Amino acid sequence: MAQTSIEWTEMTWNPITGCTKISSGCKFCYADIMTKRLKGMGHVKYSNGFDLTLHENALEIPYTWKKSKVVFVNSMSDLFHKEVPLSFIRKVFKVMNENPQHVFQVLTKRADVLLKHNEHLNWTSNIWMGVTIENDTVLERMDLLKKTSAHLKFLSCEPLIGTLGMLDLNGIDWVIVGGESGRKPRPMEEKWVVEIQKQCADKNVPFFFKQWGGRNKKKAGSELKGKLYKDLPKAYAA
Repeated sequence: MAQTSIEWTEMTWNPITGCTKISSGCKFCYADIMTKRLKGMGHVKYSNGFDLTLHENALEIPYTWKKSKVVFVNSMSDLFHKEVPLSFIRKVFKVMNENPQHVFQVLTKRADVLLKHNEHLNWTSNIWMGVTIENDTVLERMDLLKKTSAHLKFLSCEPLIGTLGMLDLNGIDWVIVGGESGRKPRPMEEKWVVEIQKQCADKNVPFFFKQWGGRNKKKAGSELKGKLYKDLPKAYAA
């Protein structure tokens, strides 16, 4: 586990590391960049670089936390990568099922694999399931997410690199939006963000604007037309 600067969660838990890029949102993957740094620093867990690696010994970690946590699962990978066996996914779910005092936030770009495995998984209410939607070419991920049995479903529109157009937010419980950061970030237009924010307001869906991004994301901040949007699902407080 690790403390994290990601605003919408408290910490990360990585029983899997490594991944492969599957869409335009992956181009400047922060996990890939961070893995290179950690491997260079001699961290044993990242000795395989960005090759997909399962960490059985990490499965016991959530049982050791004494206080309730909000946890981003596999920030350095994708639980529903096609090469992750269903048997291991079920082990991860068993850990989450047996620790109802914690909230586990799972995020994937592989909504097709998610739906394929859906009926074989135990969706307790402390498991929040999200998909990444970076532009309108991958909106199908949202449609597939809605077909799952997850109790809370969310969208991570980060990095937002294109318009999403009109969204059917029925069945969606939370939307996160953020611009790309790093050395060569692709720009995010204000109108794309406003478009999403207004639709969330119309449907009473919590809207969390994380950042404008850019080469200096701290300086760019996260105000949208002079206002901060840091809404969280009601279940967060519960």
